[in-house]
Amino acid sequence: MSDKSNYRESGVNIDAQAEALREVRRIARGTFTQNVISEIGMFGGLFRASFDGIEKPILVSSTDGVGTKLRVAQAMKVHDTVGYDLVCHCVNDILVQGARPLFFLDYYATGKLRPPVMTDVVRGMARACSENGCALIGGETAEMPGFYGDDDYDIAGFIVGVVDESKLIDGKKVREGDVLIALPSAGLHTNGYSLARRIFFDKLGHDYQTILPEIGGKIGEVLLAPHLSYQKPLMTLIEAGDIHALAHITGGGLTDNVPRVLPDSLDALVKLGSWPVLPVFKFLYNEGHIERDEMLRVFNMGIGMVVIAAPDRVDSVVKHFTQISQEFYFVGNVVKGSGVVRYDAPPAGFASWIE
Repeated sequence: MSDKSNYRESGVNIDAQAEALREVRRIARGTFTQNVISEIGMFGGLFRASFDGIEKPILVSSTDGVGTKLRVAQAMKVHDTVGYDLVCHCVNDILVQGARPLFFLDYYATGKLRPPVMTDVVRGMARACSENGCALIGGETAEMPGFYGDDDYDIAGFIVGVVDESKLIDGKKVREGDVLIALPSAGLHTNGYSLARRIFFDKLGHDYQTILPEIGGKIGEVLLAPHLSYQKPLMTLIEAGDIHALAHITGGGLTDNVPRVLPDSLDALVKLGSWPVLPVFKFLYNEGHIERDEMLRVFNMGIGMVVIAAPDRVDSVVKHFTQISQEFYFVGNVVKGSGVVRYDAPPAGFASWIE
C-alpha cells in the first residue's frame, strides 16, 4: 500500500472543478453584455465603465445569499431555482436605490463538487441575469471536504449596478401622506425557511413530497417558489421620478425593512387585511401557532416590494401597473411618527384575516 498522499484523496477533485468550469464558462457567456471585456476564469472580471446617457453615475453594490432555502433545493434535487433566487434578490436590493444591475459574481462552496449540481445552480443564475440585463462575469468555486457534507453547498452573490445621481432613491423625499403600494411575492422568497422547515417537518412530521391542498400543492415545490425580480415593473417609474422610496421585503419582513427608507420623523401605517395572504402563510400561522408580531417580522406575508409614492403620482403609478398587468395593493400611508412601522389591524382582528 502506497503512503503517498494527493489532493483527490483528501477530498478535493481538481479535475471535477475543471469539468464544471468549462460548462460554467459556456453558460455565463450567454449573459455577457457589450461592456464585458474578460472571460470567465481570469483572476478578475473586467467591465468597461461606460455609462451612456448617465451624467453623474453612482455605483451601487450589494451581496446576499438564499439562506436555508438551500436545504429545500438539496432535498428536492432541484438546483436551478436557488441560483435564480440569488440573482433576483440581489437585483432587488440595488433596485430600491434606483440602480440597474451591471454585473454579478457568485461564490459556490461545497463538500464534494458535483458538476451537474453546480452547473444547474449557475444555469439558474444565468437565466435571472439575462432577464435583468446583468452580466455574470465571474465567481469562485470552493470544494471544502470536512467543512460541508458531500451533498451540501452554499451560495452567495455579489452585484454592482449604476444609477444617475439625479435618479437616486434614498428615502429623503418621503413625506407625510405618501401612499404605500405593495407588489406581491410568489411565496417565502428567500426568508423564513428555518422556521417554516421546523413547522412542516419537525413539528408536523411531513416530508418535502407531502401534498397539502391547504397550501396549494407539494410542500417542497411551494417552498421553492421563485424570488421575484421587480426591476421590469418598476424601472419605468424610477426613470419618471414617480417613486419616493422602495423597500425590498426580505428578512425582517415589513416591520424591519420599510423603516430603512423612512425619515426618523415619519412612520408607515400599514393596514393589515388590505392584501390577500398566501395560503402557505396561513398554514404556517395556524399550524405553527406563531405570534402576530413574529409572523410580520419573519415572513414577507405575501409582499415582495413596497412602493412609496406621493399622492399626486399615484394615478401615474396605477396606470403603469395596469398597462403591464402588474398586480398591486394599496396597503397604507406615511404618517407622523418616529421611523417605524405601525399596523392597523382589521376590525375583526389579525386572526380573522389570516385564518
